[in-house]
Amino acid sequence: MANKKYDKVFKQKIARLYLEENRTLASLAKEYSIAKSTINGWVKSFSEECIESEDKISPNVYEEIKLLKKRAAELEKENAFLKKAAAFFAKEIDN
Repeated sequence: MANKKYDKVFKQKIARLYLEENRTLASLAKEYSIAKSTINGWVKSFSEECIESEDKISPNVYEEIKLLKKRAAELEKENAFLKKAAAFFAKEIDN
């Protein structure tokens, strides 16, 4: 298999999917056609960078960002459900 070069932003995206969205190495490896060991290395590197940067930014900021991302995901799910419900009831009224 040919050695591919991935940019830093892509590596961080994959590491975040694993760390913050609790995706498995297997699912990420399959979806992006990347070896599990490669992803594991990126996760380790990304985690080390985060530990180093914690001195620069308050840990409260990280927690708040994590909570806001979780809340945004919940709101997106609720919004999708409400759209489906509105479409259902609109169909029922037409009948």
